[in-house]
Amino acid sequence: MRALFVPVAVIALLLYIAGCTGKGGEKKDQPINDTISVPDTGYTGIKQYMSGDIIIKEVTFENGVRQGVMKSFYLDGRVRQTFWYDNGLREDSAKWYYEDGKIFRSTPYKNDTIDGIQKQYYKNGRLKARLEYKKGYRTLLFEEYTPDGKLVGEYPELVVSTRDEYKTNGTYRITLSRSDKSTKVKFYRGDLTNGVYDTTKVTNIKTVNGVGYLILKKSGSKQSDHVGVIAEILTGFGNNQLVYKKIDLPHNDIK
Repeated sequence: MRALFVPVAVIALLLYIAGCTGKGGEKKDQPINDTISVPDTGYTGIKQYMSGDIIIKEVTFENGVRQGVMKSFYLDGRVRQTFWYDNGLREDSAKWYYEDGKIFRSTPYKNDTIDGIQKQYYKNGRLKARLEYKKGYRTLLFEEYTPDGKLVGEYPELVVSTRDEYKTNGTYRITLSRSDKSTKVKFYRGDLTNGVYDTTKVTNIKTVNGVGYLILKKSGSKQSDHVGVIAEILTGFGNNQLVYKKIDLPHNDIK
């Protein structure tokens, strides 16, 4: 009987171990929860920024990223600006307010870049100006209105004068100015890029007391048949009006 007892005991032990192993295997084979939990990687909520004991800005965060409204305040606590953030990028319309709470300016954003028609307002609520942007660049669309709602129809003209000294010293001089002799103007050489004003693709023209001077010289190789000029004109309403002018050249080898 003793000889038979030992194998039976061993078999019982092996069955017990196998049973324990099987329970563990069942746990591994069970379906897991398919809900993904994203860990909190930063602050979530509204964070206030102070200057002394005065709140100057409130920013809404989600997991450390700007998400939702951002407000800045005047010193008396009234709202000065509002921006809307989506996953850290400015979207929708950013708004600036007068101290009495009336809107001063509304600027459209797409993917953190100004894109669309920016509008400015007087304190009486009337439209003051409309400026167009395309993916962060200004276009020539520009309108200003008087406080009583009338569209400003006339602006000083861009005056171009030339002096052809090609035969004597190989130069062609272009002088730029405003018809009202105002000095609140900057001139740049370059053309519009797909209808927009790209400041990285223009060069500054020397300007003294509101007069720009551009001297083209004989190059010995074929050049463009024109030169583009863009004027940034500060208006009486505080905006930069853009004026583009194409100036045809009488020689094809000056630059």
